[in-house]
Amino acid sequence: MFTIGDFARHGRVSVRMLRHYDATGLLHPAHVDPASGYRYYTAAQLARLNRVIALKDLGFTLQQVHDIVDEKVGAEELRGMLRLRRAELETAMAAASARLVQVEARLRAIESEGHMPTNDVVIKSVPGVRVAELTATAQSFEPEDIGPVIGPLYGELFQLLGSAGITPTGPGVAYHEDAPEGGGRIRVHAAVQVSAPLQDGAFRVLDLPSLDQAATIVHHGSMDTVLPTAQTLARWIDANGYRSTGYPREVNLECPENHDDWVTELQAPVTRG
Repeated sequence: MFTIGDFARHGRVSVRMLRHYDATGLLHPAHVDPASGYRYYTAAQLARLNRVIALKDLGFTLQQVHDIVDEKVGAEELRGMLRLRRAELETAMAAASARLVQVEARLRAIESEGHMPTNDVVIKSVPGVRVAELTATAQSFEPEDIGPVIGPLYGELFQLLGSAGITPTGPGVAYHEDAPEGGGRIRVHAAVQVSAPLQDGAFRVLDLPSLDQAATIVHHGSMDTVLPTAQTLARWIDANGYRSTGYPREVNLECPENHDDWVTELQAPVTRG
């Protein structure tokens, strides 16, 4: 038999944790010396300890772990619990990955502070264009709120256009505005250029107005990493005596399957001072 200290070392857990598992009934010692109260464990108990740790690391509650290791949970129910936990972990990993992308974008924005833009910013007029669009509301203008909204909108829009026999005639144009309900919410417009009659049905076809003056810059890469480019444009606008008059439009010049190879023009409506 092993003392509690030896068993803890072999199991790669703390003595405190073993005492807790004993108190909760998850893992009792094989023997407790009646005189000293010392706890002793056998090597065979490592198998139960490993199961307890693995299930706890998967995010199950101690009561759920107790039921599973004591076979109070059937095989089918356990499979369902594991599938659910796998889905939760995959969602958490995707969210963490998206947050990492935004952290890296913020770092690049910080690194570029105090430097004049090296990107080419061009002032130009933007002609009006006819687009088909779908809209939805995002909780804020932060990329982690916009991305999950606009992506599915474009997927649905292209499906609807295909069913209606309408072929896009130009690039996608994403634009935004403050939502009527306020609270920092953003109305997201996922649009694409078309040649079709005006309509307002399953999707809307409308004429997007021209911009008399727009400060424009080209962003290379996924829109998840657009922040440094957008802030470069903002610094140029401020440094050159202009004032923004609305959210920039995002015109998708090239959209290959790999989002890192996207080319997008940001078109910020501006006016002098």
